[in-house]
Amino acid sequence: MAAGIFQRMTRIGGAGILSAALAACNLIAPVEPSLKPQARPAALPAPVVAKPTSQKSAMLRSYLNQVQTAQLTQGLLRRDGGGADTPFTADMLARNFEKIAFFNEYDGNFSGRGGQSPLRRWDTPVRMDVIFGAGVPPSQRTGDTYDVRRYANRLARITGHPISTSGSPNFLVIIASEDDRAEALAEAATRVRGITANSLRALRNMRRDTYCAVAAYAAGPDANTYTAAVAIIRAENPDLLRLSCIHEELAQGLGLANDSPAARPSIFNDDDEFALLTGHDELLLKMLYDNRLRPGMSATEAAPITRIIARELTGGPL
Repeated sequence: MAAGIFQRMTRIGGAGILSAALAACNLIAPVEPSLKPQARPAALPAPVVAKPTSQKSAMLRSYLNQVQTAQLTQGLLRRDGGGADTPFTADMLARNFEKIAFFNEYDGNFSGRGGQSPLRRWDTPVRMDVIFGAGVPPSQRTGDTYDVRRYANRLARITGHPISTSGSPNFLVIIASEDDRAEALAEAATRVRGITANSLRALRNMRRDTYCAVAAYAAGPDANTYTAAVAIIRAENPDLLRLSCIHEELAQGLGLANDSPAARPSIFNDDDEFALLTGHDELLLKMLYDNRLRPGMSATEAAPITRIIARELTGGPL
């Protein structure tokens, strides 16, 4: 009920008293109501409550915590970006770029190693958004959303390419558990043009030792320009492994599609020595989005150019 001002006159008992009261009322100017009826406020959104965790998901979370602990004990998952113990030259950088940018880590079904590939990257702006599985608690959603936004800003600065977390998304980051990954993938298929449920089928079933993955989709006349991407990250990963997945999969979804055992210091290496994007990796991204390279180039075509760019970036002799 809208608030208002009510005046009540009580009849005490005789005509004379009533007349006096009415007369007195005539001396008072009409009072404009100070409050106007307001529209009913919109209902507040219901608080996010995570769904209960299944035993399978809980066991996976325990396993991944053990993995992270073991890796940290071995001196892996470094966050220092490399240093005096990880030197690299311009020629090493150029060779690493060739192995990482011109080969695919997996085949189309994520069931085997990929082969040689032409250069692929985005020409249009990249707009990222996060989809959470129903079992991800609010505190984790807040932290992961912040990490994705901050990293997207960093990738934009490094590459000089427009990358943001606003607007209609074309790069979805799914953070979901064993219990709700299928539902999150189904949602992703409805949100990005060019992505279908069938095209995401390979991401539904992940091996236990696969912490995360990314699928990027190329279109255009030569099918070498990315127009959509979906990264899938296990919500059961502990904090550092989850952040490591954000760093690797989002960078790979920009076009650095492979790993190489020779790349160091780098997250594009299956040895897990480094958890977060390194200075070496930043140079790889700069090379990928250098205007002297173009989508569709072969490694042979690009080699003379990448050597020049690598020497410019490292200060080596031209």
